[in-house]
Amino acid sequence: MPIFKYQAVDSKGTSVKDKLEALSSEEALDTIRSKGFYPTRIKQVKDRALTKHTTSGKPRNSLSSITIGKVSQKQINPFTRQLSTLQNADIPVVQSLTILESQMKKGLLRNTVGDIISDIKGGDTLSISMSKHPKVFDKLYVNLINAGEISGSLDIVLERLATYREKTQKLKRKIMSAMMYPATVIAASCLILTCIMIFIIPRFAKMFEEMGIALPLLTSAIITISNFLITHWYSIFGIPVVLFVIIKSIGKIKRCKLIIDKLKFKMPIFGNLINKAVISRFARTLATLISSGVPILEALNNVKNITGNSAMTEAVNMIHDSIREGESIASPLRKSKICEAMVVNMIEIGEQTGELDKMLVKIADNYDNEIESIAESLTSMLEPLIVIFLGISVGTIVVALFLPLIKLMNSLGGGI
Repeated sequence: MPIFKYQAVDSKGTSVKDKLEALSSEEALDTIRSKGFYPTRIKQVKDRALTKHTTSGKPRNSLSSITIGKVSQKQINPFTRQLSTLQNADIPVVQSLTILESQMKKGLLRNTVGDIISDIKGGDTLSISMSKHPKVFDKLYVNLINAGEISGSLDIVLERLATYREKTQKLKRKIMSAMMYPATVIAASCLILTCIMIFIIPRFAKMFEEMGIALPLLTSAIITISNFLITHWYSIFGIPVVLFVIIKSIGKIKRCKLIIDKLKFKMPIFGNLINKAVISRFARTLATLISSGVPILEALNNVKNITGNSAMTEAVNMIHDSIREGESIASPLRKSKICEAMVVNMIEIGEQTGELDKMLVKIADNYDNEIESIAESLTSMLEPLIVIFLGISVGTIVVALFLPLIKLMNSLGGGI
């Protein structure tokens, strides 16, 4: 009979190491849990050859995990939700993963799930198997799965994880849609203006030159810009690229990135949207980790890696140090001045009542609703502003082109 080595944690949190005999890793896990232990690692040390095959009995390709490509959120989110549903139905993990693998199209995710099935059959836990594929399952994902395994509530944790990922993706789509419309209109406006400067202005410039008209300052400026764009056409694409590279390079400097991220919160129009999005993500992620049983300090280490903003990361580091010294979350968060007073007060109440995770969820839900309202109003507000900008730009060009003609008409009228 196969022999399994295992590591586990007892009800007091003490680490336990031992061996046992079982027909399969599933039976070994059941035996360990029946002793009142929470398994963290299990490995078969005898008759391992029996576990090197898939459920169909065919050897798994050892190169499967190097498939070219990457796994998108659109693939991971349904996978998480489906795995959650299967676990709620009390279907064993290996069988659940096998069902999901059979329904997937060929690609990195399917190969990864196949490798995970093999690792679990070889004695690894689900979280350990997933941790071997960091490009597919990030640290936050793996830590939540590990917390679910230790607490014996993997189905509940998977459901929370699926909900968290779906809401985070929904929030991201709202922000992207809010940015996409004005960005598209601005790009179209710039294209129209560029075409006017390159194709229309030169014809008027040639006509004015042939007529020998003394050009007003505004007209000269417009023609100069037109000539520059024609002779240095590459600057139309080169300048934005250079600016992008410079900003990216500056962003790699830790101190500069912190300053830039703080300035993002103070941007007109978009600053409030960015601030609420960052706080919402912080609150929802921390709530999901805490409610899933992840220790608070470990949860904060996970949160600081996914905030996407150095200013918020700095605040999370302050919170981490504060809690490690026996203090609260609210105090350093208040000092950071990133969150509104209402948010800090709600977190403080959550700490006092022992319902921090519920308060964080309320904060995230409230901010998600506000973001949706801001996104809608942003689109409504930017549309007339863009139209005004385009109107002023085109109007200025038209006036610049007609000024010499008006001057010529006046001079002819005076001569008559």
